Amino acid sequence: MFGYIFPDKPELKVKEFELFRAYYCGLCKALGENCGLTARFVLNYDSAFLGMLLSSFNEASENIAFEKCIANPIKKKPVIKESSILKYASDINIILAYYKLKDDYEDDRSPKALAMMGVLKSAFNKSIKRNMKKGSVIKNKLEELSKIEKAGCKSIDEAAEPFAKLTEEIFAYKPVCDTENKEQLLRWFGYNIGKWIYIIDAYDDLEKDIAAKSFNPILGQFCYNNEKAEDFKNRIKDNVNFTLTYTLSEAGKAYELLELKKNASIIENIVFGGMYNKTLQIINKRSCKNNEKPL
Repeated sequence: MFGYIFPDKPELKVKEFELFRAYYCGLCKALGENCGLTARFVLNYDSAFLGMLLSSFNEASENIAFEKCIANPIKKKPVIKESSILKYASDINIILAYYKLKDDYEDDRSPKALAMMGVLKSAFNKSIKRNMKKGSVIKNKLEELSKIEKAGCKSIDEAAEPFAKLTEEIFAYKPVCDTENKEQLLRWFGYNIGKWIYIIDAYDDLEKDIAAKSFNPILGQFCYNNEKAEDFKNRIKDNVNFTLTYTLSEAGKAYELLELKKNASIIENIVFGGMYNKTLQIINKRSCKNNEKPL
């Protein structure tokens, strides 16, 4: 469920995209410093967004350095440095990536997933130790989700609920939640972001899940009757699009009540542009038939 949160790049100014990438590179550096170099393999944009959003409640300017790295060994790139929030985002990145690998291994006995779990085990243990309460909530919600899926849940809302609650907890980062109202807004924002991620991921996986006869709550909710995957997606896409758009609008309403001190134009670009475009991209994506080639 990673990789769905990304800016609407053409609508960002160059300096804005460079700043977002500085958070991404800062998260990568934080992963290496806090969890070991191998932890960088699970770096994702979703956690960079988390780090940038939570950092935006502090009006102090970012501490930016220009550094080289393995991916950019010649030209120095801007990197956010010494950020406790990016350290928190790196821990969350590791915890979620480890549980995703664990889920993959339990589903498919994937040797690759098992190997990566071994690689990340030490980093995972360190991240859990630094975030005992968050780690406990994440573990409990993923176990709850697993039970719902094994029971063959036929409701998108019910299936999405544990992941939405998990994401709500992640966004309610205590040092930022200095008032009860801000915490409630961040929780509602995170809840809807998590629900959107779960549902769009389920829709994105439909063809694969139909072929593998794997669980997917959308199949049950919309009474899949062994029609072709593309026909099924065409039949239900308006309903799924409505749910995704409504969920994004709820996240947007919460966002508009948050009082960011900086980075507002970038965060708004991601929430109102990038995530909405991703919704349309996934909803309207067609499978390639044998006589078609991807552009």
